Amino acid sequence: KVPAPTPPLPVPIGPLPQIPAPRLPPGWYTIYPHDCNAMTVLCDMDTDGGGWIVFQRRADGSVDFFRDWNSYKRGFGSRLTEFWLGNDNIHLLTSFGDNELRIDLTDFDNNHVFAKYKSFKILGETENYKLILGDFLGGNAGDSLSGHNNMLFSTKDRQQDPGSSACATTYKGAWWYSSCHTSNLNGMYWLGAHSSFADGVNWHAGKGYNYSYKRSEMKFRPV
Repeated sequence: KVPAPTPPLPVPIGPLPQIPAPRLPPGWYTIYPHDCNAMTVLCDMDTDGGGWIVFQRRADGSVDFFRDWNSYKRGFGSRLTEFWLGNDNIHLLTSFGDNELRIDLTDFDNNHVFAKYKSFKILGETENYKLILGDFLGGNAGDSLSGHNNMLFSTKDRQQDPGSSACATTYKGAWWYSSCHTSNLNGMYWLGAHSSFADGVNWHAGKGYNYSYKRSEMKFRPV
């Protein structure tokens, strides 16, 4: 699991999971979803007006993302480097109304691109963490996620992509695969250009299937 920061700043939240006001510094905060246990989340207070909860970060390849269903269910990683917040947590936090999604990518030349989507949530485990995604709103990364809308989450031990294509094992990741993908941000951490096909931290609309990004962040906020 993502370890808790020391010390966390308690932030009570109501039925809609508001996070600390953008005037507060970015960092890890303890929040209290309505009628639920405390949860520690990374808040981005700087990007595009702030107020984002970060649920995925790739930064240096120090954390293995080629993991099983239960690992993605619970969450894993380090608050200092790379992590996945956990599908149960992402489902909980995106179930309280409308949220927009932002994806930030940085390549190995430190060029930054992004993509935004009008709405984002994932359903619960009984519905296999199905992705419900709104319209692409723009961004210089281009759109490499809309094709995954309404797809079920797949891992190496639970392949649920249409046509049973074994996308998770073939492309060494865990994602809402759709026979198979146009993005694979939980793929292998290659150092930029790679000869293997489509198994890196790939965003096809940006640098194609043979380039793995240096840094990836996926984040949402209430709208």
